[in-house]
Amino acid sequence: MKLMPVFSALLMCSLSVALAGDWPTWRGPHGNGVADGNGYPLEWSATKNIVWKFPLAIRGASTPAVSGDRIFLTGTENGQNVVLCVGRDGKQLWSKTLGSSVDGKPGKDGTGANPSAATDGKFVFAYFKSGDFGCFTIDGEQKWHHNLQKLYGEDTLWWDLGTSPVLTSDAVIIACMHSGPSYLAAFAKDSGELKWKQDRNLGAPEEAAQSYATPVAVTEGGKQTIVVLGADHVTAHAADDGHELWRLSGMNPNNDKYFRSIASAAVADGIVVAPYSRGGTLTAIRMGGQGDISKSHVIWSNEGTSADVPTPAICNGRIYVCRDGGENRGMVDCLDLQTGKSIWSGQLKKNRHTFRSSPVVADGRVYLTRQDGTVFVVDAQADSFKVLAENTIADEHTTATPVFVDGKILLRTDTHLYLIGG
Repeated sequence: MKLMPVFSALLMCSLSVALAGDWPTWRGPHGNGVADGNGYPLEWSATKNIVWKFPLAIRGASTPAVSGDRIFLTGTENGQNVVLCVGRDGKQLWSKTLGSSVDGKPGKDGTGANPSAATDGKFVFAYFKSGDFGCFTIDGEQKWHHNLQKLYGEDTLWWDLGTSPVLTSDAVIIACMHSGPSYLAAFAKDSGELKWKQDRNLGAPEEAAQSYATPVAVTEGGKQTIVVLGADHVTAHAADDGHELWRLSGMNPNNDKYFRSIASAAVADGIVVAPYSRGGTLTAIRMGGQGDISKSHVIWSNEGTSADVPTPAICNGRIYVCRDGGENRGMVDCLDLQTGKSIWSGQLKKNRHTFRSSPVVADGRVYLTRQDGTVFVVDAQADSFKVLAENTIADEHTTATPVFVDGKILLRTDTHLYLIGG
């Protein structure tokens, strides 16, 4: 990533650039599921608008990261963690290993390579279920390698590690939230030297202490801040030394033992939107303050209009949520960021499959990816629910979130990486 300041969602969504070539981290160039650029395809199929497809020997559920003409993916193969680099022409540039892999839980969503890579345009950072965490140059030269479980304790998560690395101006940050000593740690990008490590032990019961969410790096009061969701709290930490700036408690008022968190927080216009309660609640929090801000900074809290796994996207003062539980799977909500009130809500075509990918807003549309690889396109700017397209390449299992660069879409399935163009 060519590191840029964090702008408000309004500015981010009103950019009129023709092309935008980087997708540095899991939730895109601004960390909130919003793509730059325009001209993205509305419709495609196995025989329409496919620029190329690249067969994947590696297995993983991570979202690609993109810098310039290079695409970075993580996966496992033959008992090894693998970082793979593919050119924007669909040809492999390099493949490197990073320690021995650990198998995921049974099921197609379970892999040893669920965390997504991150890149700043000079380096690429990768993290695996095995605890292996390392850095390569974009040309494939390994710079450093740590195993965080050997350094700081074994992983006690009940399911597969999902938290992805987060970039600040001078560090790469990992959050570890599980039933045991939990922490945030920042490492120098070029050397891997530990810059700081901050404990985050908040007393959540049993599985509720476990989080698969990825932190968000934002700017608050002119300084970079790390927002973290998990263990029944939202906390904010100073990016320079990790100390806690403020916290919001009360996310689990009844001390439910099983309120592990998967969906991450989204941040825009100084507001943190936090999905919790296994998709039961969505809470908006005004950033700022000191100590426990639970009584002073909660703007609104909704029940129902939330998701367990997909992370919301925020654009132009609107929140887009894709529900994924039970009979409500495939229900899409468009909410007002300031009030939490519904602008519209609609049901995508019913199917036995649910949604694990997170919604992306691009070119005035919301793209929503179902587990079977079907991508629905919904009008993001309308005042009512309007499906514009339903696209299927093949029945290939999909957990990764699509990536939007230079008017084209990268879609990763279990077996292929596709480049989709108009």
